[in-house]
Amino acid sequence: MADNTPAGAANQDPSKVPSLNIVGQYVRDLSFENPDAPASIMGATTAPAFNVGINVAVKKQSDDIYAVELTLNAKAERDSKVLFNVELIYGGLFRIQNVPENQMAPALMIECPRLIFPFARQVLASVTQSGGFPPLLMEPVDFAGIYRQNLSRMAEAAKQADGGNGSGAADGTDADKEKTPSKARSKAKGGRKPKGGKTVN
Repeated sequence: MADNTPAGAANQDPSKVPSLNIVGQYVRDLSFENPDAPASIMGATTAPAFNVGINVAVKKQSDDIYAVELTLNAKAERDSKVLFNVELIYGGLFRIQNVPENQMAPALMIECPRLIFPFARQVLASVTQSGGFPPLLMEPVDFAGIYRQNLSRMAEAAKQADGGNGSGAADGTDADKEKTPSKARSKAKGGRKPKGGKTVN
């Protein structure tokens, strides 16, 4: 008779236990523009306005290896002038094993981005500081909320495509596709009175 107790679960075959591990992390692209330097870093009476966007993309590399990339776009403006514009594509390689198919999308679009976001955030802060500005510190991102919004958009698109019968199922990602974007806006801190966009619907 199978043992369904927690103790029995703990003793199951280790090769069948679900796992998600980071294999490596990398910067694929980094661009920083400070078009009005050095005037841009001189004293000013008004705080800059910030606009920060986030995009999540997934690409399957092999049977159990996935590349999850965060694209962070940040622009700071003051008095209709661009202070800086930065784009960062930061990725992580993940080995995912024995995860049920219905849990793959949340793992790829929520858990993986959540694990690498602090490192991407640090790169963004470091490059803006190197550009002569206070470090740009993004606030924590609700990747679960972004994922739910993406599901809602996909379900609505499927319903419209099917003439309103909504027969298509949306799981939020297809790991075999090159990219599965999920976009949002995030707040950021980088000046005395930073402004950031809200999560887009």
